[in-house]
Amino acid sequence: MLLQQSPHEAYRRVDFDARVNGAKPAELVHVCYEHLIGALGTAIHAHGNGDNGLKSRSMTRALTAITALQMGVSEGHAMGSALNQFYAAARRTILDSAINFNPRQIEEVRNDFAEIGQAMKAD
Repeated sequence: MLLQQSPHEAYRRVDFDARVNGAKPAELVHVCYEHLIGALGTAIHAHGNGDNGLKSRSMTRALTAITALQMGVSEGHAMGSALNQFYAAARRTILDSAINFNPRQIEEVRNDFAEIGQAMKAD
């Protein structure tokens, strides 16, 4: 399987798998945020370069990260409802961009997650 991927993609996947294995729940959230932020950045870059294949793969990775984050929200957590709403809105924006890519909106979502990710690291 790795032979069908670019060396960069293979390295990214191995790095991701290594970080996920054995990670604590809070660390998994950080990994998902980083994964999402990176995927959205790559999608924006690919769009600017006219690389629709890379853009599509990046948007799929972003959706995977959002899905993992949504699945990890604890129903009983005080922030659960707010997080679910935030993740659902991000998911809608990403899905809408699959049909009509809007780099400005994707950059806004990316910036929101980057800001939250930095705040979580500060805790």
